[in-house]
Amino acid sequence: MTLKHYLSVADFDLATHEALIDRAMALRTAHAAGQHEATLKGKTLAMLFEQASTRTRVAFEAGMAQLGGHAIFLSARDTQLGRGELVEDAARVLSEMVDVAMIRTPDQTKIDNFAQAATIPVINAMSSREHPCQVLADMQTYYSHRGPIQGKRVAFIGDGFNMCQSYVIASHVYQFDLAVACPRGFEPNAEWLRRYGDRTTLGHDPEAAVENADLVVTDVWSSMGHEDQQLLRLRRFQGFQVNQRLLDRAKDDVLFMHCLPAHRGEEISEDLLEDPRSVAFEEAGNRLHSQKALLEYLLKDAG
Repeated sequence: MTLKHYLSVADFDLATHEALIDRAMALRTAHAAGQHEATLKGKTLAMLFEQASTRTRVAFEAGMAQLGGHAIFLSARDTQLGRGELVEDAARVLSEMVDVAMIRTPDQTKIDNFAQAATIPVINAMSSREHPCQVLADMQTYYSHRGPIQGKRVAFIGDGFNMCQSYVIASHVYQFDLAVACPRGFEPNAEWLRRYGDRTTLGHDPEAAVENADLVVTDVWSSMGHEDQQLLRLRRFQGFQVNQRLLDRAKDDVLFMHCLPAHRGEEISEDLLEDPRSVAFEEAGNRLHSQKALLEYLLKDAG
C-alpha cells in the first residue's frame, strides 16, 4: 500500500502533474462523449467543509458519482469536530470508514495534522495557505490551449493570499516565470517566497507584471476570512483591476484565468469574463476532470 496525499502543489513533481493533466484532458473528452468508467466503484470520499464551496464541492461530488463512487458531504455542524473532537481522532475514525478525504478549512495545520494521523489519502480542498486543486485545473486549462507552460510568463495581479501563494509554488514545480503585482502590505508569505520563489518576481505595478505575459491570473480582493477588511481592501487595491486595457499589454494570445467566484467591477472589469481571452468558465469546468484524475491517482495504490 502506497499512501499519498495532495496537500500542496509541491507534493507532486512535474512528471506526476503532467500525467494528471493528461488524464484529466482524457476524462474531459470522455465526459463530453457521455462515457464514464467506473474506476472508483465501491470507493467513498468524505468531504469536510468548514467554509462555503460551489466548484470544489460539486466537482468532487459529481466526479465521484461519474467514476462509480460515492461522496459524503460533512459541514462543521455535521461532525464532532465542531464540538471539540481532536482532528487526529476524526482522521483515525474516518480512515476506518471511507477511502479518501478532502478538507476545506482556513487552518492549514488542521489539514496537516489530519493527514499525519490518517491512513487514507487526504486532499487540501483549500486553506488560507494554498489551493492546490485549483492550480491543477488551471494548468489543465492552459495545457489544453497552449501546451506545456514551462518557460512561459505568468502574471498574478491582486492579493498575495492563497491563490497567489499557490502560483508561487506552481512556478517552481512547473518551471514558469511568475510576476506578482500586489499592493504593498498584501504580499505573499515571505517563507513561501524564500522556499519556492526562485522564478517569482514580486512587484507592485500591474502594467509591468502583465507585459508580454502568456497567462494573466487574478482572484478576489477579499477572500473568505477577510470580510471585516472589505472596505479597506477596496481602497488599497484600486489600480489592480484586470480589464481589457491591462490585458492588451500582454501577448496577443494571452489567456486570462480567475478561480471564481468573481466580483465584477472590483478585481475584474464588468465584462472581462466575456472577453475572448478569458477561459475562466472552462477553467471552472476543469475542476471536475482534474479532481477525478487526482482521486484516481491517489486511490490507485491505496489499497
